[in-house]
Amino acid sequence: MPEPHQEKRRVVFVAGSGRSGTSTMAGALRTLGMHVPQPEVQADDTNPKGFGEPQWVVDFHTELLQRCHVQVSDARPQAWFEAGKLAGLEPLRERLFEWLEGQLADNRRPEGGSELVVKDPRLAWFMGLWRSAALRCDAQPAFVTMLRPPAEVVGSKQKYYAGGGQGARGRAQGEVQRTAAWVNMMLHTERATRGELRTFVRYADLLDDWTIPLFDIGRRFDLTTVQEANANDVRAVHAFVDPSLRRVQATWDDVRVPARLQDLAQQTWDQLDLLAEPDGDVPAVHGRLDALRAEYAEMYAEAEAIASSTTLAAHREGLQTMPAPVNAVVKRGADRVPHAVRSIVPPKARAAVRKAIGRER
Repeated sequence: MPEPHQEKRRVVFVAGSGRSGTSTMAGALRTLGMHVPQPEVQADDTNPKGFGEPQWVVDFHTELLQRCHVQVSDARPQAWFEAGKLAGLEPLRERLFEWLEGQLADNRRPEGGSELVVKDPRLAWFMGLWRSAALRCDAQPAFVTMLRPPAEVVGSKQKYYAGGGQGARGRAQGEVQRTAAWVNMMLHTERATRGELRTFVRYADLLDDWTIPLFDIGRRFDLTTVQEANANDVRAVHAFVDPSLRRVQATWDDVRVPARLQDLAQQTWDQLDLLAEPDGDVPAVHGRLDALRAEYAEMYAEAEAIASSTTLAAHREGLQTMPAPVNAVVKRGADRVPHAVRSIVPPKARAAVRKAIGRER
């Protein structure tokens, strides 16, 4: 067991759907002096101010998602179960602990203690794994969940991630899938952080006046870096947080989504929005979110049942296009060998060959 640390350690996890302001939040905390593990993912046209994402974390999450066959924006309720199974694997737990412990130790503040920011849209799938690693490092985990209306999130993803050449049908399917994935992601994120040290921040509030949510986070999470920020730090954040970053302001009139899914997404947003109020994180809201999560699971199961014929057809088509199994090829080749030649092979050798190709008798 690692020795307990006497110094204050904090790890702030920035969660929420992609395109909801998570990069702006992580970048603002970094600009105030908190540490984002290096190297970071490089900025690009979709995020010109930078992502605030440690490359190691992105690579780690990408590997885990591939192992459990889950997408970054996965609409399946079952996906949480598949991803959650990895949290019990000790090699992964040890690997994450060693990395996080190294980051906390190597980035100790001159006056003592460590304060890190970890952000990645894939983070929500593995929050239990990260929470366990933080506690094992004697660090206090805290969660910031960014909130942005679902139509804006979907519109932004369609603009920056969908790519060119999308036909009308493809665009409509993308909007439906992304809306469903937003509902799935946000309902689970809220449930996974319930009971933890957490706060919810509207993206619009962050852009309108970042000082209010960030200094509230500093107070709630007891972040020395934020609470003791100097005038230069504050000016730097003013330069970093650019209201023009909210480049997509779509409404439901701009997104083609079935009425039932739209209604469920809107109800989810209405309840999450209450959590951003000073006294909004209360059991009554939790109960309504639980009911919405159950309703979404039921709706998704119905959609799966309706689309089962399409799923079966795709599965059969995939099987038909797969190359023949190696052992089948070997069997057909063996059948073409003349008996006179096969009889030359000693019996024991023939038995070994038959066993290897699955032709024991």
